Amino acid sequence: MGGSDDGDEINHLSVDLQKVNTRLLRLAATQSRDIKRGLERQGVHLVKGHGRLTSPNTVHVETDEGLEYDLEAQFVLLAVGAYPRELDTAKPDGERIFNWKQVYQMREIPEKLIVVGSGVTGAEFASAYNGLGSDVTLISSRDQVLPGEDSDAAAVLENVFERRGLTVLSRSRAESVENTGDGVLVTLSDGRKVQGSHCLLAVGSIPHTTDLGLEEVGVATSKSGHIVVDAVSRTTVPGIYAAGDCTGVLPLASVAAMQGRIAVAHQLGDAVRPLRTDQVASNIFTSPEIASVGVGQKDAKSDPSVIEYAALQLSTNSRQDDGRGRRFREDLRPPRHRHRDGWRGRGPARVRADLPIALAVTHNLSVDDLADTFAVYPSLSGSISEAARRLHVHH
Repeated sequence: MGGSDDGDEINHLSVDLQKVNTRLLRLAATQSRDIKRGLERQGVHLVKGHGRLTSPNTVHVETDEGLEYDLEAQFVLLAVGAYPRELDTAKPDGERIFNWKQVYQMREIPEKLIVVGSGVTGAEFASAYNGLGSDVTLISSRDQVLPGEDSDAAAVLENVFERRGLTVLSRSRAESVENTGDGVLVTLSDGRKVQGSHCLLAVGSIPHTTDLGLEEVGVATSKSGHIVVDAVSRTTVPGIYAAGDCTGVLPLASVAAMQGRIAVAHQLGDAVRPLRTDQVASNIFTSPEIASVGVGQKDAKSDPSVIEYAALQLSTNSRQDDGRGRRFREDLRPPRHRHRDGWRGRGPARVRADLPIALAVTHNLSVDDLADTFAVYPSLSGSISEAARRLHVHH
């Protein structure tokens, strides 16, 4: 952000999107390079090319340089990821219509951005470009944005979107997207049409599991093409493991890394704790951000008798101002009478609270364990202890 004349002004500031995207891509490239160097330092042999299973212990390799050979292995770990799902009637062109990988090619702030898809990716980009000054319309086929999250968190985000001028078209499905030359035209399934300058498609992902030889060696996949794995990352073939988005467990980098660590530990015969998806800490990088650990509202509905909530608004916290003259709300809701099995929070403070909550969930601490823990005063994290005190049961 700066004062360039060609930027888009926001409160007398301007945004040079090309510089923003260049920095983002540079950060990603730097991280990739650092990981590559770390692997090489550990003696890992890296091959650029395509691999295909020809037996449970053999990978046929075709390198980018045109070489072909077989690699023999005692164990194989598949971590091939996923790529953006596309619609036959809405093909990304990298000019006006983008998928979530191409979006960083934008050179200027879109005047009127239409985001198709209201899951985590769609909501995050919609929030970001709304903050950068775009007129954003979010097309959601569901009743609310973030259909996989707690409904109250989604409602808070929708209210923020409305206050900030972001339009949400709920219960609307995009039938087609057309590049009109100087803009885009989105046709909805009910015949309505929405015009914009650019369109971002965020309609899910597809695993990179074709042409890997999975069927030939007996590795089972789901109807969606994801590799079926158990809690220690094993596929249906002994010696072959899988991790990350290609498994469809949870599309989170932290989960992918944990799956990989579990797989390697299991291969080496080390002590291993199976993956517990009910203990995962995750975050949605909208504004406000939404964090969660453990079971949530939907899980609680399956057995409401064992769930007890305490909601705490940070307006009661002496550090509730974020330094920019704004107040924010964050709910801390520890369930169950004795044990903290889940938590939902929203607002800037949640980033400082997710690790202690994750520790509590993972190690089965009770609300009294949290209530009895000293917290710095004044501090935002002190609200965790306060929420826990409200759940104390007198014995």
